[in-house]
Amino acid sequence: MMNELMRNGLKSCRALLLALALLLALALLSPAFAQVASPADYRIGAGDLLRVAVFDHPELSSDVRVSQTGTLTYPLIGELAAGGMSPHELEKALARALADGGFVRQPQVSILVIDYQSGAFAVLGQVTKPGRYPLTTSKKVIDALADAGGVVNLVGADEATLLKHNGTRVSIDLIALFQGEPRQNLEVAAGDTLYVPRAPLFYVYGAVQRPGAYRLERGMTVFQAISAGGGLTPKGSDRRVVAKRVDYPGGKQHDVTLQGPDLVQADDVLKVKESLF
Repeated sequence: MMNELMRNGLKSCRALLLALALLLALALLSPAFAQVASPADYRIGAGDLLRVAVFDHPELSSDVRVSQTGTLTYPLIGELAAGGMSPHELEKALARALADGGFVRQPQVSILVIDYQSGAFAVLGQVTKPGRYPLTTSKKVIDALADAGGVVNLVGADEATLLKHNGTRVSIDLIALFQGEPRQNLEVAAGDTLYVPRAPLFYVYGAVQRPGAYRLERGMTVFQAISAGGGLTPKGSDRRVVAKRVDYPGGKQHDVTLQGPDLVQADDVLKVKESLF
């Protein structure tokens, strides 16, 4: 009886160990672990922080920052060119330098980029997580927006600006982009900034149910603007709408009489009057 209990206990332990091994294997294959490895096509540049490890030589393992000239300073070796290399290429170069100098016999070197400074872009404005992001592999506008958590709903505009590192400004139609228009999905390079401004507003008051400020949708008419304000009051008339409109860039304000099908412009202040009868 005792032997049977012991055999069952050993089987249970083996099953538990097998389950733990499987969980560990799955964890090592998960995205969280996959991010540990530096992308094979990434090119090291100025400002990047590298974690260098030499197998069986902990005294040679350290974090080193690539200088603005694209070099790094490493113990025993001194200055070594790193700019433009992939992490794998730099591993081989460092291992060769350690071996040629007689410091380590058959060195095994690993390099991990832990702070991407040279290959970074920025996403600013009305996005969920504005900030700088590492450009570890080729990216396009849709990828950059995804990294930043997407455009803030009901606040972000439907057009963005891609400011290229050379100073060029490119307008991005976000509606067309999200509809799959490839011409809007431009390549994002290191040093680029993608900016999503706040959506334009219009204002409506007078004989409407809910006076206030509202987001201006593309191609919005006076009819739609009144609907956004909750519709007309019992005495309101969509045939008696006057907009206070500002001419840009001069900034001069003037009154414009509008009809229902007319388009509303950014910053228009619509006054809906009551019917005469």
